[in-house]
Amino acid sequence: MDVTTITKLYADINGIAPTKVVELPSSGSNRRYFRLSDSDGGKSLIGVLGTSVEENNAFIYMARHFAEKGLPVPEVLAVSDDRMAYIQTDLGDTLLFNEIEKGRLTRSFSVHEKDVLARTIRLLPDIQFGGAEDMDFSVCYPAVEFDERSIMWDLNYFKYCFLKATGIEFKEDKLEDDFHALSDVLMESAQGNTFMYRDFQSRNVMIRDGEPWFIDFQGGRRGPFYYDVASFLWQAKANLPESLRHELLEEYLKSLNKYLTISGEEFHARLRHFVLFRTLQVLGAYGFRGYFEKKPHFMQSVPFAIANLRALLHEPYNEYPYLNELLHRLVNLKQFTDEIGGHRLTVRVLSFAYKKGIPNDTSGNGGGYVFDCRAINNPGKYEHYKQFTGLDANVIKFLEDDGEVLTFLDHCHELVDASVQRYLERGFTNLMVAYGCTGGQHRSVYCAQHTAEHIARKFNVKVELVHREQDMEQTFNVK
Repeated sequence: MDVTTITKLYADINGIAPTKVVELPSSGSNRRYFRLSDSDGGKSLIGVLGTSVEENNAFIYMARHFAEKGLPVPEVLAVSDDRMAYIQTDLGDTLLFNEIEKGRLTRSFSVHEKDVLARTIRLLPDIQFGGAEDMDFSVCYPAVEFDERSIMWDLNYFKYCFLKATGIEFKEDKLEDDFHALSDVLMESAQGNTFMYRDFQSRNVMIRDGEPWFIDFQGGRRGPFYYDVASFLWQAKANLPESLRHELLEEYLKSLNKYLTISGEEFHARLRHFVLFRTLQVLGAYGFRGYFEKKPHFMQSVPFAIANLRALLHEPYNEYPYLNELLHRLVNLKQFTDEIGGHRLTVRVLSFAYKKGIPNDTSGNGGGYVFDCRAINNPGKYEHYKQFTGLDANVIKFLEDDGEVLTFLDHCHELVDASVQRYLERGFTNLMVAYGCTGGQHRSVYCAQHTAEHIARKFNVKVELVHREQDMEQTFNVK
């Protein structure tokens, strides 16, 4: 299947062939996505090339069914005769995952970030209950419903693709006994005709005009609603603090009342088992995609999932004694405890004024980078910008419109990224990156801020950001 198929579908819809076809990045899926548009101002649309007719059929049916129910999902506009390709509406480029980026990195979520998370989880019961009405679950792929066999598939996925890959020793018969006990508990909550999204997380929600839209629900099936709540609120790299999880759970329960009355006590008692199960399931996926397929996104997600698991075990799962004991051993393996035992790499990023001297390296290593920003066009020479810093929108616009700072940072990041990678490989613990300008207010502050955020996004390291002349400090990526 090639791109010609989707360009023909686009032409059938718009009456003109697309003049621009751009392949979009994908993460864990084998499907290929393309943005198609034409020079006459025709609508931008998304073309999809799938690898499985059954999976495509599931998405196409669900998208049309959910749209009939008034749910915010992409509209399927055209489908190829062989059902291997289709065209859908373009919801833009903003994932919920990106919309909450600063909160994820700092664990300090803004009012806006909390609001968009709340609006998303308030919609979840609508697709779970409202979306399940009159739904033909027989089209679901790869399974019609959440059952014991699918539970055991996921638990064995964890066992073989993650647990064994860590090298930890365990007794398989005892582990299997607890797996079956967990399966029995999960199945007690699997009664009823509700839609289980299965991969409901911030990468599968788009934000368009400030509102959440659902995508990538083709793996959904009939199943318990607890699973999606666990999937969303304990998504590893969403990095939600416990207080925010509690707030969002309350929002979900209020919305759930439209369809079902359940006490908070009963809900939480059942949910904890799904949180454990979902955490094991994603570790299995990270193990396969990361350890075996060598995909960096999944490798970077492992420490976040381990941190989630470590927090869960503060209240032991005594219902599953051997699994509980094994998981405690797992989270205390050296490769997972180095991060919390002081051996994790810390990158210290600073902005400073040259007239007050270059900052000292407090780690004692005496290494790293000092970049001179004074060749970049200085907003500080204009009266309008003198009261602002490199964190303010008008200064950012000035610097980015000029463009010099972006090229400068590209070169800086190329050097810094290479050092961070080598430091991680060699077990080093400290790296300093400093940006200096005349007053330590505009250019150096902008560069240091963007470099700190860049490193925190790209690497699983601790990032300490200091704007020395502004007396401001911030820490990124602390779990």
